[in-house]
Amino acid sequence: MFSKESPPRGSGSPHVVGFYDQPTGSAQYLVWDPATRKAALIDVVQDFDPRSASTRHDAAAWALDQIARRDLTLEWILDTHPHADHLMDSAWLKQQTGVQNAIGEKVLEIADLWEGIYNTPGAFDPRADFDHLFADGDEFMLGEIPVRVMLHTGHTLGSISYVIGDAAFVHDTFMQPDVGTSRADFPGGSSSELYDSLMSILSLPDDTRVFIGHDYGTSEREEPAWESTVAEQKAHNAHVGGGVGREAFMKIRDDRDATLALPDRMLHALQVNLRGGRLPEPEADGQSYFKIPANKFEEPSS
Repeated sequence: MFSKESPPRGSGSPHVVGFYDQPTGSAQYLVWDPATRKAALIDVVQDFDPRSASTRHDAAAWALDQIARRDLTLEWILDTHPHADHLMDSAWLKQQTGVQNAIGEKVLEIADLWEGIYNTPGAFDPRADFDHLFADGDEFMLGEIPVRVMLHTGHTLGSISYVIGDAAFVHDTFMQPDVGTSRADFPGGSSSELYDSLMSILSLPDDTRVFIGHDYGTSEREEPAWESTVAEQKAHNAHVGGGVGREAFMKIRDDRDATLALPDRMLHALQVNLRGGRLPEPEADGQSYFKIPANKFEEPSS
């Protein structure tokens, strides 16, 4: 597993280990309070092969092994939003550990939206699959470190960030400064709302560590990266650095999004992630089946 450490910067600063899922370009996080060794997992990926529709739990198992090796106590299983590009592993982690899991409360609205897309009324019940549905401004503790929840829409209508001490886990909003920002064209997305979310993140202290949800490298940088600071994003972000305004950003983002195909896991992922990472209920033969809408989405024109 490719991983990198981000040590704490002093009292009230968490230790962070980011680990990378190469097939989806996803950054996942193990974060803990050094004083109490209480830990959280954020946006852990459930391995999925789109060709065979088979699943594994390699990344989650690696994370649990790291928790044991480092003598940590897992207290939270957190997701920032129902991901479109990978299957989450919240349900399996909760099954293995008995630890509480959480996501933002607007997952209820996302579930309603996707029940219509899949034509599966009543299929999703986030209140049953998550122990906590956080609202904007909610606070809780990770050991002795306060955690603040911030609603950051645009990529989805219900994405949240977790600000844990001096570390902000900002999911699919920013990407690395040399890349820019995340797409805003999924159902419920909005480039205007994404701009507001980006500005909200940039209002945090300049030395705040910013941990993102995805990195795919660039033509100049092959090794994945996922950490920057608010100051670096303000100065150098390819889409908003240097004070780019709303209208200019929206044109950059909307023009770029019009060229992007759907993630190859999206139609599988949402029906799993809106169940907290559970596969669809087994049918009479004991087998789970995915339901994929035909001709619901169009590929971008060449």
